[in-house]
Amino acid sequence: MTVPSAYIERVAKEFSKLPGIGNKSASRIAFYLLKMEKKEVENLATSMIDLKNNIKTCIKCGGISDLDICSICSDMGRDHRTLCVVESARDVLNIEATGEFKGNYHVLSGLISPLDGIGPDDLNINSLVNKCGTDGLDEVIMALSPTIEGDATTLYIASLISSFGINVTRIAHGLPVGSDLEYVDSATIAKSIEGRVKI
Repeated sequence: MTVPSAYIERVAKEFSKLPGIGNKSASRIAFYLLKMEKKEVENLATSMIDLKNNIKTCIKCGGISDLDICSICSDMGRDHRTLCVVESARDVLNIEATGEFKGNYHVLSGLISPLDGIGPDDLNINSLVNKCGTDGLDEVIMALSPTIEGDATTLYIASLISSFGINVTRIAHGLPVGSDLEYVDSATIAKSIEGRVKI
């Protein structure tokens, strides 16, 4: 296939690397950029570079932040005795969108998956155990996707922190089995948190 411009091909190729964007969508985006004002394209490019250069990992929860400590961890109005454990920083945003959870978070940055070579030492689990031993927590809510990996990670963590006398719960399985929190609507997530069960 003959491509009219190597520049269009290059931009489309880069966009096609993004999740959920196929070759046709990537090509449409590339052509749309041609219609945009130059300043708008520059602003888009600058915002992406700024995102990559300036986003940090929160030293308390492991989520994303503009500062060393994220706005959630530094909010004294939140319930610091309740901790919600999630797989990724994206899950924090999904749960926050429900407006139902008022505690703090702990981001694991993945799930235990032996087939993919991911073990407990590859995740942010040790700092979670330390929090459970020192932060005076009353409840740890496991809000991991209801997959084999999510369930295995939940049970592993529950066994590690069971000796601290903390109430360990998991979000209700109103979430479809095998689904990912990223694709679940806010109302379903809210109901899952509300109907959490003890592990």
